[in-house]
Amino acid sequence: MSYNRDHQVQLGYRMEELIFNMADAYFFFNDLEECDQIHIDDVASDDNGQDLNNYNFAADGFHTATPQGAPPNVCLPNGVRGGVDWMRKLAFRYRKIKDTYNTYRNNVGGLLGPQKRDHWLQVRSDIEHETDSWHSLTLKCLNMIAQRENCVNVLVTTTQLVPALAKILLYGLGQVFPVENVYSANKIGKEQCFERIVTRFGRKSTYVVVGDGQDEENAAKNLNFPFWRISSHSDIRSLHTALEMGFL
Repeated sequence: MSYNRDHQVQLGYRMEELIFNMADAYFFFNDLEECDQIHIDDVASDDNGQDLNNYNFAADGFHTATPQGAPPNVCLPNGVRGGVDWMRKLAFRYRKIKDTYNTYRNNVGGLLGPQKRDHWLQVRSDIEHETDSWHSLTLKCLNMIAQRENCVNVLVTTTQLVPALAKILLYGLGQVFPVENVYSANKIGKEQCFERIVTRFGRKSTYVVVGDGQDEENAAKNLNFPFWRISSHSDIRSLHTALEMGFL
């Protein structure tokens, strides 16, 4: 393996460490890894709107409240749910995640603090250099879409929702992906996520799927959505040109 390849792998590990550190420190991933949701508002109906400013998440008994003998993944679609009190505590965590995301989506450094911020920026800079500005090219396209009237960016990922939100923030994409527009296909697959998105935005909307995987291409095909494959820098540049010229 060449030095360059080694360096890229190490960069990947460094970013992955940042993602899971953020997910644990600010997004309750230790609590929620087995209670993953598809969308940030999926348990909002269990939230009673209580003020969380002085709420002590560490001492609310979230783990100990799980009924004895119940599986730890009581939120997964296996027909088992926690009690009302437990579900409310779950909903509080997702509300707090949503608030944190919205507060820091344009200021991730403010969430990390000076020391971690410098380390994060260095990793981001190294990745940008190694990938020949892949991130900058992609962000240009996403910004163009976000700034258009009646257009939105929606992200569907096979990553669990909580680390996916951390990943979006750490890659500087919070500005173009509102938290309500992020869906995790980890449990249900991308086609079902696409169907949820259509239910939300309506069948009269136009949908274009941009991605690099066979699963999203198949899901797009099944729903008769155009699919724009991204597998190289030239694909991103072509997408940028299509957006700039108004072809998309």
